[in-house]
Amino acid sequence: MTDATNATDDQDALLRLLISTGTDTPAVLFDFDGPVCDLFRGAPTDDVAEQVKEMARPYWGWRDPQDQGLLEPEVESCYDSHGILRRLRDMYERPTSKRLSAEPLKRAEEIVTEQESGALRTAVPAPYIVTLVDLLRELRMPLVVVSNNAEGPIRTYLEHPDLHKKFEGVFGRDPHDARLMKPDPHCVLRAIEHLGLPTSSCILIGDQITDLEAARKAGTWFIGYTQEERRAKEMEQGGADAVVSTHLSIIAAAEKFRANR
Repeated sequence: MTDATNATDDQDALLRLLISTGTDTPAVLFDFDGPVCDLFRGAPTDDVAEQVKEMARPYWGWRDPQDQGLLEPEVESCYDSHGILRRLRDMYERPTSKRLSAEPLKRAEEIVTEQESGALRTAVPAPYIVTLVDLLRELRMPLVVVSNNAEGPIRTYLEHPDLHKKFEGVFGRDPHDARLMKPDPHCVLRAIEHLGLPTSSCILIGDQITDLEAARKAGTWFIGYTQEERRAKEMEQGGADAVVSTHLSIIAAAEKFRANR
C-alpha cells in the first residue's frame, strides 16, 4: 500500500505503519484462524472435504466409464474444507443441461460449520493474543474479526472471558456464496462499512496469502502473521506492509506508538 519497510518483526516498520494510518486510533481487523487462535492445530481437513463429496455425489454425480457416480474433477480432487465449498459453488454456477439442486450447497455449509464448531474444543489461543487485544483496546483502537470461518463458531470462541466483548464485530464466511471467501474482499469491506472508517485507517492482520490479497483489494494496510519463512517471503514480495512471526512485535510497536502520541 505504501513504501513501508517489509521486514519480519521490524518494530520500527510496524511503528511507521501505525503512524501512516493518519489517526491515533486505527482499526485492526484480525483474521481468526491463526492470528486469534490455532483452530485446527495443524490437522488436515481432508476428511471433512470427503464427507462433503460423499453427501453431494447422489445429487450431482455423473457417470464415468466405470459406472461410478462422481462430481466434476475439480471437486473430486479437492481435499480442503473451505476449498470444497468454493468448488461446489463453481460447479453449481456452471451452465449445464440440467439445473442442479441447491441442497448440496446448504448441506456442505452445515458440515463445514459443524467441523469448525467441534474444533473449538481443542483450539489454542495465539500466543500473546490477549495481551495484544488488551493493549489495542487501551489505545481505543476498534477491533473486529474478518474470516473465512463461519460466524457462529467465531462468536462462540470470543465468549471466552479473556476476549469477551473486546471485538466490535465478526464478519465471517457468507453462508450463501462460498465464492465470497477471501481472497475476495467481501468480509473485509463489510467490516469497514460497519466501522464507518476510511480504508486507510484499517489494518488487517492475517496469516495467509489470501488475507493479503483481500486487504489489497479492499485498500487496507496489511500485517502478515506467520512463522513460516517461505510464506513470510511471499507476503513481503506480495506487498505486505509488515510481516511478524509473533504478536510480541506488534505489542512492542503499539507501546512505542502510545509513547509517541
